[in-house]
This record gives sequence, C-alpha cells and structure tokens, in this order.
Amino acid sequence: MNDVERYDPTSFEAEHAQRWHDERTYSTPDLSGEGFYALTMFPYPSGDLHMGHAEIFSIHDTLVRHLRMTGRKVFNPIGWDAFGLPAENAARNRGADPKAWTYANIDEQRSTVVRLGYSFDWDRVLHTCDPEYYRWTQWLFVELFDAGLAYRREALVNWDPVDQTVLANEQVIDGRGERSGAIVQRVPRTQWFFRITDYADELLAGLDTIDWPDRVKNAQRNWVGRSEGAEVTFWTAESEPGVGDGEPVVVYTTRPDTLFGATYFVFAPEHPLVAERMADDADYQAFVEQVASRSDVERVSGFDAAGSGNGEDEAAQRAGRTKRGLRLNFDLVNPVTGQPVPAYAADYVLMDYGTGAIMAVPAHDQRDLDFARQEGLDVRVVIAPTDGTTLDADTMTEAYVGDGTMVNSGDYDGLDWREAKQRITADLEAQGTAKATVNYRLRDWLVSRQRSWGAPIPIVHCGDCGQVPVPRDQLPVRLPDDLDFSVAGSPLDLHPTWKYDVVCPACGNEEAVRDVDTMDTFVDSSWYFLRYLDPTSDTEPWPVDAASRWLPADQYTGGVEHAVLHLLYSRFVVKAMRDRGHVAADEPFQALLNQGQVILGGAAMSKSRGNLVVPGEVYETYGADTLRGTMLFASAPEDDIDWADVSPAGMHKWLSRVWRLALEHVARESAGTAQDASDDVAATLRRATAEAIVAGSADFESRKYNTAIAKLMSLTNATLDATRGADSGGRGGAHGGAAVREALEALLTMLAPICPFITEELWRRLGHDGSVHDQRWPQADTSLLVDDEVEIVVQVNGKVRGRATVAAGADRDALEAAAREAVADQLVDATVRKVIVVPGKLVNLVVG
Repeated sequence: MNDVERYDPTSFEAEHAQRWHDERTYSTPDLSGEGFYALTMFPYPSGDLHMGHAEIFSIHDTLVRHLRMTGRKVFNPIGWDAFGLPAENAARNRGADPKAWTYANIDEQRSTVVRLGYSFDWDRVLHTCDPEYYRWTQWLFVELFDAGLAYRREALVNWDPVDQTVLANEQVIDGRGERSGAIVQRVPRTQWFFRITDYADELLAGLDTIDWPDRVKNAQRNWVGRSEGAEVTFWTAESEPGVGDGEPVVVYTTRPDTLFGATYFVFAPEHPLVAERMADDADYQAFVEQVASRSDVERVSGFDAAGSGNGEDEAAQRAGRTKRGLRLNFDLVNPVTGQPVPAYAADYVLMDYGTGAIMAVPAHDQRDLDFARQEGLDVRVVIAPTDGTTLDADTMTEAYVGDGTMVNSGDYDGLDWREAKQRITADLEAQGTAKATVNYRLRDWLVSRQRSWGAPIPIVHCGDCGQVPVPRDQLPVRLPDDLDFSVAGSPLDLHPTWKYDVVCPACGNEEAVRDVDTMDTFVDSSWYFLRYLDPTSDTEPWPVDAASRWLPADQYTGGVEHAVLHLLYSRFVVKAMRDRGHVAADEPFQALLNQGQVILGGAAMSKSRGNLVVPGEVYETYGADTLRGTMLFASAPEDDIDWADVSPAGMHKWLSRVWRLALEHVARESAGTAQDASDDVAATLRRATAEAIVAGSADFESRKYNTAIAKLMSLTNATLDATRGADSGGRGGAHGGAAVREALEALLTMLAPICPFITEELWRRLGHDGSVHDQRWPQADTSLLVDDEVEIVVQVNGKVRGRATVAAGADRDALEAAAREAVADQLVDATVRKVIVVPGKLVNLVVG
C-alpha cells in the first residue's frame, strides 16, 4: 500500500517526551520496598549534552526500560554535578555569574534529556550547587571531622601565582596554569585532607565482592598500591664512612634483596634534609625552582619503574631531559656493604610518596638505570636470570626485573631472590637497621580548593579553640551572592565581610574567622547517590532505612575515566558513613558498566579540533529514536564508537520500514482487506517470532544491545516476507492475519526500550489504549521451536555416505530403517554386523 503516511519522528516524538516528563511517568514515589537501583553518572553542566552523554544515557535507559518490562521496580534518578572550575573560569573569562551560568546550562541539558526520552525520575532531581544539597556535603565533612577522618596539614601543591590558586595536576599544561598561562610553582600550603588511607586494606578487599570490569578493579588495586617490603635505614656519611656516623635516612623498598646493588641514593629536591644541607648552594636553589614549575605527573611521566614509556617518545624524552638531577654535597652509607654511595636530588622522586627518598638499584630498575647512565654512575648486577643469561653491568640498557638468584651479594649468593629478601630483612631487623613493613601507594585525599564556586568548608578558626566545626543546625554555610570574580585569587578569601561574619561556636570569640577554602567537587559526587533517596529532606542527608534497602546500587553506568578517583572516593565515603551508623552497605555500587568513547575519524571529538558532533544535529534531522538506535547498534556498550563509521541514515531507514510495515497492517485491518496467511506462512512467521524473542531476550539480559537490534531487524524482514510473499504452495497475497499482528506486537515490545517513541506511537496505532512501555516482556511459545523433523548423518564403517530425514524423536528402529534406506545401494552384497545409533544425530552401519 503506497498511501500510508511517511515516517516523520518530528511529528510525534516531542509530544510523547513532554508528556512523560510532565506526567512524571517514570517517577518512583514509593521507596518503601525493595527494587533495582539503576544509577548513571550525573553530568556536569558545561554546555549542552555531547555525544558521550547520549551514548551513556541511551545504554542506561535501554537497561532501565527493559528491567521495568520484565516486572522489576526500578529507581532511576538524575541530577547535575554543578560546582567546579569551569563555571568559575566562565565567570573570570566572560564576566558571567557562575550561578546563572550553571543553572542556564542545566536547563539546556535538561531539555535535551527530556527530548531524547530518557526515563528518569523527575521528582528526585538534585543539583550539587543548591544550598539544600551542599548543606549536607558540609554535614558529611563535619561527620568525618568528628571521626578524626578530616584533618589539616601542610602539603606541596601546584600554585598559580597569577590566579592565586591551587591547581590540580591536570590543570597544569607544560608547567603552566591552564587558564592564566603562568609558570606554576610547587609550594607548601596548609590543606584539608580526608584520611582515606585508614581504609586502604578494606578498599582492596571490597574489590572481590563487586561486579566491576577487571581493568577498573586493577586500576584501583594499583592506585592503593599495597606492597610488602622493608623500611631500611641509611646514614649520611660524615668524616669517616661507617654506619651510625651521620644522620639516619629511612627508605621504603619492596626489594631489600637488591640492597647490594644500591649504587647511589636519590632524594626528592624538597626533602628537608637536602634543603638544610644545601641551603647555601645556588645550583641547588635554581634546581628546586626549576622542579617547582613541573607537576607531579610531568616529573614522573615516562620514567615508571620497569621503563614503561612509549618507544621513540620515551627516547626523545630522555634525550631532552639531561639536567633532571643534581649531585648533593654529601653521601649515604649502604647498610649492607658499609660503603658510601653518592647522593642526588632528582625530580622523578616525589616528597609526597614514600619517605621522599629512594635507594637506587640501576641494574634492576629502569628508571634508576636511565639516571645512572645519564650521570655516569656505577651499575651492579645482583640478580642473575634463571635462564642462565649473563648480564653485563657495563653495557646493559634494559634493567632486569625478572626472577633469579643472588650474585655479588656476599653470604646471600646463590639464594633465590625471594628467600634472600626474607633473610636480608630479618638480618637487618636484628641489627636494628630495618623493619618489615606493609606500605601503600595511596595517599590521603586532599579536599580543599582555593576556589569559590564550591561547598565552603564548615570550619571556624579560633585563636583559643583552634579548628571548630560549624554546628550541624547552623548548616549550610552559604556562599555569598556578591562574590567578585574579577579579583586574582579566591573571591571568598577576598570578600570584605564573609569570613569575618562569625563567632567561634565553642567559646564565642568574635575574632574567629571562617575557613575560606571550598571542597573538591569529588566530595560532592562521592555521596549524591544517597541523597537521591530523598533530595528534598531538610532533616537528614538521606533516609537510613531506605539506604539499607537500596544500597549498593544494583547497576552503575558511566565512563572509565572515573575508574579510580570518583569510584574510590565514593567507596571510602560509604565505608566511613557505615562506621558512623548512617549506612548499612559496605559498597556504593554492586555492578559497573563502562561505556566506550564516541570518537570521530579515530580522534576524540572537541571544539578545538573542529570535529564535534552534537546530539541535536542528529535528532533534529532523523529523530531521537534514530540517535538512540544508532548508538546502540554501532558496537557493544563497552567498545568505542567512531561516528565516521556509523550510519544514522541506515538506522532511520530501518525504522521507516518498521513504521510502514505496522501502518500497512493497520490499514488492511481497518479496510477489511487483510488476508489470513496460509498455514505454512503463518507457521514460519510464528517460529521466526519465537526465535527472535528467545535470542533477543538473551541479548538484552547480557546487555548486547547491538546484536539484539540485529535480531529485531531479522524479525522485521520475516514479517515483511509474510505480508508480501507467497506460501509454499505458490499462492501469494498473505498480507495479514493473527500471525502478522503477533509478530508486529513482539517486535514493538522488544524495540521499545531502545526506540521508545516510534514504538509508543505504533502501539497506539495498532489499537492499544495503554503504553507499550507498560507491557510485560514477551514470552516465546517454545513449542514452536521444536523441530517436527530432523536430518541425521548416515555412516558406513565410520565414513559419511548419506543423510536421512526422520521424525523428531524417532526411535532406534525407525532411525536404523531410515539409514539403511538412505545408503541401500552401498549395502548390496554386504552384511550389517553392527548398528551404532546416536539419537537425532547419526547412524553408523558397520558392514563386513
């Protein structure tokens, strides 16, 4: 039929989307029972949604809609991670009010989320910059402070001298501030920390209880970095070499078995001992100034242990950095050899890691070997490879880090390195120069920021009482509305009255002042999933009883770029709040799905590259269903999508076929011209429908939405064949009937989670009053999948000689008879001596 209307998603999508939003179709007003907590990482409102948002939300919404159709009660909230530096930079660069800028972007993103039909609970929306939210972020800080888990100390930070603010490592580009372009300095400042290291072992153990991708769990294990080794004491060499003559310097090493190979010693340039002994050295002062302009990431990049660089890039990096170390004016004494080794300061050792000093074993650590070759230092092999390879200390260019036996190590020669590690540690412990130690790479979480678009830290500084938390009933400590973002530095700190408008909560001292730092935005996002349970409460941050039922979230969906920090911080907060009696769960998220990245032509999309594709360009042309379907059909959820390789036009063409197929059926039914399909055609279509339901359901359960779409495309083709084809008897005109309607309804029901608009519209066009999204997931008639006949292989003396078609479930006698008939010409003058039958598969006739 050529007169059915053309598929035009713009004629109905927006209406359905707005109705779902306005009627709160997908809200979950009652959280009293149990259900499925479906959580997606909430967006930052720096502009409209980008294609990465469209991908993550499309994956997540398909999961949620399918769960609802399989009878699950699903809680699916949304909010915005609304504090942070982009808003503050917008205020500085364009004179914008960060609050107005943020809420305008939220409104824009919300409109797009609604237009794309994502089925969020619009009654439980939160914004982390709302005072009603950050009141409880401040409450969380006070809880941690009272538990001894929030504290203040001096730390080295990246300081932008122009913007007068601390920068995160990722905001330091080639040693300069991302916004100001000023050379960044490494300076000590007093900062606030959360004591996440108290939970190091539990953070590791918990990884075994959650269903997360291995790469994410491994990233967290590496970040925590638990290792077993020893703290070993070296001494500075004074007038005469010898242990005990100078000052002790402790290092931590996981390989005390390599102590005999420690041929030099390296300090972080900022190490207090170095600063004291080199105070009058101009070269040292210049070196410290040079190092201060580099971020921690830049200082260690390309020089990881075992030489994990990038080939030519690493070689070029090494060649271009010949002055990253400085010889100091003193030596250290190796505690196992008693010999002095030269001491250096080098930028690849960080004061915040370990003790700020390392013993350097160049033969068995690539970073140390690179430095030794650069400085012309000794290399001493102390581990001989197990395969008998001889290492030449004078010429080796690659450090040996494998298994082996001890050499050049005195009484320990010939021992396996593991045994030597234990014995050397024990011997040094007996001498009082070492201690077996468990160490962690993890450092406490630095949470204070010298910004002003963030949650103020709820601490009052009193000259008499010290650090005093703001009482809980006086929260929130609100941001003032008249901050001046044109000033260099923190507008909060420079506000004329804000920090002074307070008295000490403990003693009433009128000279007290507020803390002028705000919290890292990772604090905001470390607990938002709890606030969703009741985002409007003004009496508690979250309902403890609901949290006991709904945590951990059953499914968390979001980008792998948050594999470490956000996820680790959220896990820490839940464990800390559990210990305070506010949460029953041990973990925040039980299962994790990381979607791939959306790229274009092999490169990440960005405005600067001019390769940015935004969702609006697609849905305004093809419709929201096409955008969603394209995202899901392009690849498995975990894989990257290269937009250059996908086809919205192809997805739109298929949806147009579905549209036309359904409307043609409706038109024939309305006109009374639909003919019932023949028995053969109907049986074939019903079987295809059952196959699609079984296979498609399995794909939905395993989140293989791309292959699920492929099966729905096959069902579309089978339905089209049934309406326009001919039956096995050659009779055409099988245009409708019950089998076609059954296939169409199964197709629309399974397509509904992926493409909610076209399915909603066609479901109503088919004559249904309710929503397709309220339907239960289709169940296959599995009896249709049982074959009436099967083909068996017929062998003669183990070799295939023919095939036979038999009734399904045929007994042994029938199988043997069919086999004999199939190869009758080969049994002439032969005697069948044995018959081997594998029911439903083969018959082997042994002849002689």
